[in-house]
Amino acid sequence: MAEVKTDIKQSDEWQKAVAYEILDSDIERQRQLIGVWEAMKTSEYVQTASHDSIRNWAYGCGDDNPLFVDPNYARKTRWGGVIAPGMMVGQVSTPMRGDPPSAEVKALKKSLFKGIHVFVSGADWNFYRPLRPGDAVYTFGGELTCEVKQSEFAGRSVIMTSRRVKVNQRAEVIATYDVLRVLTERKTAATKGKYSAIEPATYTDEEFRAIEEIYAAETVQGAKKRRFEDVEKGDSLGTQAKGPLTVTDVICFHAGGYGFSPYAPTANRRAHKNRQRIPAFYVKNEHGIPDVAQRLHWDPVWAQAIGNPMAYDYGVMRENYLWQYLNDWAGDDAVITSLHDEVRKFNYMGDVQHVTGEVLAKRTEHGNQVVDVAVKFTNQRGEETVRGTATIALPSNARPLPLYPTVPDELADQAARLMARHWEMGGD
Repeated sequence: MAEVKTDIKQSDEWQKAVAYEILDSDIERQRQLIGVWEAMKTSEYVQTASHDSIRNWAYGCGDDNPLFVDPNYARKTRWGGVIAPGMMVGQVSTPMRGDPPSAEVKALKKSLFKGIHVFVSGADWNFYRPLRPGDAVYTFGGELTCEVKQSEFAGRSVIMTSRRVKVNQRAEVIATYDVLRVLTERKTAATKGKYSAIEPATYTDEEFRAIEEIYAAETVQGAKKRRFEDVEKGDSLGTQAKGPLTVTDVICFHAGGYGFSPYAPTANRRAHKNRQRIPAFYVKNEHGIPDVAQRLHWDPVWAQAIGNPMAYDYGVMRENYLWQYLNDWAGDDAVITSLHDEVRKFNYMGDVQHVTGEVLAKRTEHGNQVVDVAVKFTNQRGEETVRGTATIALPSNARPLPLYPTVPDELADQAARLMARHWEMGGD
């Protein structure tokens, strides 16, 4: 039996894993991909929404809103049945057939940013209709931006925005999802150790009771209409708690359907095949076992080895918690039409987030009476970890049931053309 290495940083495997650098040639190749649009062959864990997958996603986010989990309740709402939490569609996808990329595009993508760490740092969402049981979701998209910045955490970093358009089997656009990702070098982050002084959070019984009291006081607006006329600028959206974060929370998020494509961590024979497909994604742990680099979300040894004091959440988790907070406040009849979020700091194991928000403005948009709101997540250290804004269409005297925005013509045409090509090529 091999000897266990207590300091992973002394291993050849660690040295190899952190040796990858952000290359000028990679940055240039990424910039050449801006504006290249294509059908995505991504196969997520959930490809077609169902009552079960929607319920599991909601529960994986800690959301027990009956609109998502109780068909008997949901069929009496304006929606006539269960719908999915808005951001679930971002993690649902079945392979979309399309014309193969050119040789030039294939060359640009080959081994692009190999071995470089990726953080989800925020997103912009536009919603056009709900995701319902029975909907298959297809995805097309491309790259929007690529910038280079200096980071206190990891030195030189690359900031990229990618658009993902989510379409159902009827070629109807459900949402657009512009993902902001930050790419950093593992070795630089480990060497700088910007956050190394942060200590794991601990709580006295009294402190934990205070968190429980926040949970106990949370409410879901649900069937009770929150009317536009009853809301004023400066109104509070209330307070919610998220956490303290545990490995169980991360497990529940994955169990709910988060597959982390295209890396797709898996087990046994499929894991063997995945190691052959993307060997750089697998780094030996202190026991000599190749494991996913992604394990920094639950493995404190690996998280510390690449510059963090402990494991931390996925930014996508807090994005979904943000949507839940807004929907709990708005109620069943409201429509969240757009959302912008910025994941500004890590959420470490043990951290608790206090979610607060307020109404910024009231106005009319596309015939709806809407409110603009701001939200922030603040941890127990007093740090703002997430900042967000959203527009929500509320029931009003002028329009008792607000409508989703109309899909822009150019986007609708693009979706129709790509889905027609998918069917023409024998797609499922």
